Amino acid sequence: MKVILVQDVKTLGKKGKVVEVSDGYARNFLIPKKLAVVADATNLNELKTKEDANKYRRDLSEATAKELSEKMKKFELVFRIKAGENGKTFGSVTAKDIASELAKKYFVEIDKKKICLDDAIKTLGVYHVEIKLFEGISGTLKVNIVGE
Repeated sequence: MKVILVQDVKTLGKKGKVVEVSDGYARNFLIPKKLAVVADATNLNELKTKEDANKYRRDLSEATAKELSEKMKKFELVFRIKAGENGKTFGSVTAKDIASELAKKYFVEIDKKKICLDDAIKTLGVYHVEIKLFEGISGTLKVNIVGE
């Protein structure tokens, strides 16, 4: 019997996969526990529709990320921080600061976890910060730390 998995099943596969199982396993275990549904024409058509919708959303997100990546090359954030004589700042610029400033200045909402900083920026200068926008797509943002 062919069934469509509604949830991930360890021995069979991931959610949305069509698998062939024995009739007893399907009728007595998978279907009563709502782990799978029978793979009839209606359910297969519904699965195809969901997959097409997910693919469309993914393609749209990817196109938006590519567009934002191109725009980000022109963006520059300037942070004014008190600094000592040798260029060390009294404080630091973190991913959270960069995300909030990006939202304030350019109206771009980026999660702070997607901003790739090894450590907080603690010295004056110009930095190029990588921001992960989508799987395989990242943008570079110019961050300028200026002393007061």
